[in-house]
Amino acid sequence: MAENDTVVTEFILMALQLSPELQMGLFFVFLVLYLITMGGNLGIIALIQRDLRLQTPMYFFLRHLSFLDICYSSVIVPQLLETLGTHKMAITYKRCATQFFFFTLCASTECFLLAVMAYDRYMAVCNPLFYAIAMTPQTCLGLVAGAYAGAMVNAVIRTGCTFSISFCKSNHVDFFFCDLPPLLKLACSETKPREQVIYLLAFLVITTSISVILISYFFIIHAIMKIRTAGGKAKTFSTCASHMTAVALFFGTLIFIYLKGNMGKSLGEDKIVSVFYTVVIPMLNPIIYSLRNKEVKEALKKALNKIKVSQVE
Repeated sequence: MAENDTVVTEFILMALQLSPELQMGLFFVFLVLYLITMGGNLGIIALIQRDLRLQTPMYFFLRHLSFLDICYSSVIVPQLLETLGTHKMAITYKRCATQFFFFTLCASTECFLLAVMAYDRYMAVCNPLFYAIAMTPQTCLGLVAGAYAGAMVNAVIRTGCTFSISFCKSNHVDFFFCDLPPLLKLACSETKPREQVIYLLAFLVITTSISVILISYFFIIHAIMKIRTAGGKAKTFSTCASHMTAVALFFGTLIFIYLKGNMGKSLGEDKIVSVFYTVVIPMLNPIIYSLRNKEVKEALKKALNKIKVSQVE
């Protein structure tokens, strides 16, 4: 069999080829971060589900964001922990493709969902009298369903394009999970047409989402500037501050990775940034929304007080 006809059945994640001591240290670091991520996001979901004051469109979308962060992190971190804990760096071809698909699905859905949340804030700030009429439960459900549907289309096409490439140069992936730039470096077939489709989709997903967010916040800021009192401005702005922080963190890292293209550069920077948006950001989102949101803090205090009372009784 010719070299360029070799069928790759597994990949080796070379980014985690470290000393045993360092691997165990990283194992416990990532385990703690993952447990915090799971606890924080599950806590947000439970809090929104139980507190009647949080049964609004904004918190409906936040609940889905927390669900996505759980999925997003769970696509990457368990495999990472398995590799660090067992020192087995191999991942099967099918498992790699599955991880790639769900990673793309979660990332794309989060892009669209953050755009939907920006639109929700626009309606709340700029059209408060029509907010309840416009953002009905059916509308909210439709917007979330649209985000998942659009992400599904992107994930199917992107995964199909990536894994229809012939991999024969090597099966050693210089990364800690199956992501696009390191996989493309292993290709022995022509990748240009597929790369163009993949990066066009990434460009469309990111720019469409960012455009909705920027347009929404343009009108939001314009509306805030019309408020005469400083207190009124601060109160209105505070309802958007958590979302703006989450948007800046998430899209900042995605733009660095995907819109700069695959230009043969070292993947060192990409590894650091990828750890940030696959491990750290899903952990930070519950903290951002808890610390910067008065209603969430009050609901959390109420829940903690109920726990204390039940323990006393």
